[in-house]
Amino acid sequence: MSELHTHQLLTDETGTETLEPEETIISDEKPHEIAEKSFADYNVRADIVESLADAGITHPFPIQAMTLPVALSGHDIIGQAKTGTGKTLGFGIPALQRVVGQDDPGYEKLAVPGAPQALVIVPTRELAVQVANDLQTASRKRNARIATIYGGRAYEPQVEALKKGVEVVVGTPGRLIDLYKQKHLSLKNVKIVILDEADEMLDLGFLPDVETLIAATPAVRQTLLFSATMPGPVIAMARRYMTQPTHIRAADPEDEGLTKRDIRQLIYRAHSMDKIEVVARILQSRGRGRTIIFTKTKRTAAKVAEELVDRGFAAAAIHGDLGQGAREQALRAFRNNKVDVLVATDVAARGIDVEDVTHVINYQCVEDEKIYLHRVGRTGRAGNKGTAVTFVDWDDVPRWALINKALGLNVPEPVETYSSSPHLYSDLDIPEGTKGRLPRDKRTLAGVDAEMLEDLGETGKKNSRGGRDAGRSGERGGRERDGRERAGRDRKHEGGRSGDSAARSGERRRRTSDSAAAPAAAAAGDAPAADSETPSRTRRTRTRTRRRNGEVVAGADGTAQSGTEA
Repeated sequence: MSELHTHQLLTDETGTETLEPEETIISDEKPHEIAEKSFADYNVRADIVESLADAGITHPFPIQAMTLPVALSGHDIIGQAKTGTGKTLGFGIPALQRVVGQDDPGYEKLAVPGAPQALVIVPTRELAVQVANDLQTASRKRNARIATIYGGRAYEPQVEALKKGVEVVVGTPGRLIDLYKQKHLSLKNVKIVILDEADEMLDLGFLPDVETLIAATPAVRQTLLFSATMPGPVIAMARRYMTQPTHIRAADPEDEGLTKRDIRQLIYRAHSMDKIEVVARILQSRGRGRTIIFTKTKRTAAKVAEELVDRGFAAAAIHGDLGQGAREQALRAFRNNKVDVLVATDVAARGIDVEDVTHVINYQCVEDEKIYLHRVGRTGRAGNKGTAVTFVDWDDVPRWALINKALGLNVPEPVETYSSSPHLYSDLDIPEGTKGRLPRDKRTLAGVDAEMLEDLGETGKKNSRGGRDAGRSGERGGRERDGRERAGRDRKHEGGRSGDSAARSGERRRRTSDSAAAPAAAAAGDAPAADSETPSRTRRTRTRTRRRNGEVVAGADGTAQSGTEA
């Protein structure tokens, strides 16, 4: 059973925004009843239903079944559901249904024909690609053009796509705000704004950009906000930009935990020097499919991936120091089964929607419960089963205790685990005798190099600053970098003559220094008295030393003479 709440946003005495329910509706649809219904039963357009059917998608998930009737009627929505429950089509179908295609009546009456009518804002590049792919799948037979706008790619193709005309834009805040300020992106036609993973956008510092984009859309519009978690700042944003939103919380009554019951969770206290050995054995467990290993830092991600490749596993890394082309190459190789192990930082935690990920491994203890939810939510998707393994270092046990309490996992003290621990083999169904290297007869995948590396005309392939700064600079820094490069070239051009003068000055200083040091060197008998290039008004007598049979003699001009020149 799922709950549908219509909320009024209020402020209590302390100034904290709260959701005060005006009406509570308990859906009388049971999960098995929802599973028997098709998208057509929710008044979805026939061409969208056909497109989904061609992709093998015929029945909605609970979050979709609850969202579609409300969203298609034009109401604002705050959608909350666990990661991996199908939120994307919950907001994607209403967006595709509301837009007016080129062949639809009323297209010519738009304020700016060809400008986007639906705006989907997501926090990461990988999530933008995933959402756009899902919308493309649902619009195969719908005359709705979709553009994906995000950093790391060249501006020109994205600008060209906007000039040709699109109905739906999916993008990250940094690149969207860049194109909007350059007047390539018009938001005058927008009828529906969708914020996916809004809490992550707040965490990454994108809120000012998001507010700028929403403020540029028409005042009369529909706003949908979706996320797995709903912290206070998200509610505050809803208070500013939404009108009496309907709060939809889709949950299985038999699954009361914060994490999905389809995910088996194992928590181990592991030693940092032994982790890679433990991982190598987990990757050889029976029935293991695609696996994602999450790390805290970019350096750890690269190191773990390299170590696994050396041990014979088909692994690839994805993190903020990689160019966008390399990141997309790794993701395509993962989706196309050329690699089955993806080592990633949290940049991928909300952008990988692959249904058959069987295992997720947290290589280090997570920072908080929200990160844990989004990471483990990469497995157990679309009704499948999954396994999540988390390593906790000795120093991180107190932090894990807080996370465990918040999530209600009942594992306050992780069991001490090594690569030789018997319970590791039994917990994960690892064959007895498994070692830390993959046998050669099981190395069947092609590897990441078998996937083409696409040239994206990237604005910046690598940024030494990590985490959020790297992502932000990659998305927003294109014009700033171009300006700095032009300024540098101008300074170089203007300073050419002064640079030459400085070089000559340095040369004179070196010659003067040599001249000053020459007399002392001459006195020692190991250097000429003066540099031949040093100008002088008085001709100096040069001393040449010649030796004959070890005897030093003087020449006619007062110089020493010898038979052999020293």
